[in-house]
Amino acid sequence: MKKILLAEDDTDFANVLKQYLELYKYEVTWAQDGEIGLEFFKNQTFDICVFDVMMPKLDGFSLAEKVIKINPEIPFIFLTAKKLKEDKIIGLKLGADDYIVKPFEAEELILRLQNILKRSQQKDILTQNTIIEIGLYSFDTKRLSLKIDNNTQQLTEKEAALIHYFYLHQNQLLKREQILKAIWGNDDFFSGRSMDVYISKIRKYLKADAAITIESLRNIGLEFKIQK
Repeated sequence: MKKILLAEDDTDFANVLKQYLELYKYEVTWAQDGEIGLEFFKNQTFDICVFDVMMPKLDGFSLAEKVIKINPEIPFIFLTAKKLKEDKIIGLKLGADDYIVKPFEAEELILRLQNILKRSQQKDILTQNTIIEIGLYSFDTKRLSLKIDNNTQQLTEKEAALIHYFYLHQNQLLKREQILKAIWGNDDFFSGRSMDVYISKIRKYLKADAAITIESLRNIGLEFKIQK
C-alpha cells in the first residue's frame, strides 16, 4: 500500500479526496496546513506528496522546498485553483512531478499518481546492484552498463531505463505512448522524436546478438523480441 501525504486546507475537499484515494488502496495522511504537513513528513515515511499551493502558515511551494531538503527523491504533485503560468513555472523549477489545476476529476489525480509512482519504482530498481541477463548481454543496472564478451557499453540513465522497460515487457507489443509516458513522462511530439533517437542507439548497442530485435509496427508501437 503506497503512502500519500496530502496537505490541503479545504476540509471538505480534502475529505472527499482522501476517501477516494483510499478506495484505490492508498494510505493517506492528511495535513490541514503546510506546517502540520512538514511535521508529518519529518516523522513518517511517504511514497509521494500531494500539496495544495495556497495554504495558511506554510504554502505548498515553501512546504515542498523544506520536504526536498529532507528527501530530495520524494515525488510530489501540486494542486492549485490558480492558472497562472508563473505558478506552474515555480512548481516545475522545484522539481514537481505534476501540477493539477482545480477543479479536476479525482480519477485524473489517481492516474497521475499511478504514472509517477511507476516511474519512481523503475528508478529505484535501476539504483539496485542487479545484473540482468539479456540474451548474450549482461545489463548492470547499478553501473548503467551493457556488456558482451570483453566489450562494455556505458549507458545514460535514460538508455538504461528504456532497456530495462523493454526487458520487463519483452515479446509484447507496446504502444508508443505507453513507452513515452513510462520513461519520458509524457507523449508529446518532442519526446517522441527523442525516443526514436534512443531506440536507434539501443539497436546499435544490442546488434551483436542476432536473437535480440526491436521491431517497429508503423503507427502502432514497438516489440522488444528475444528469441530463445
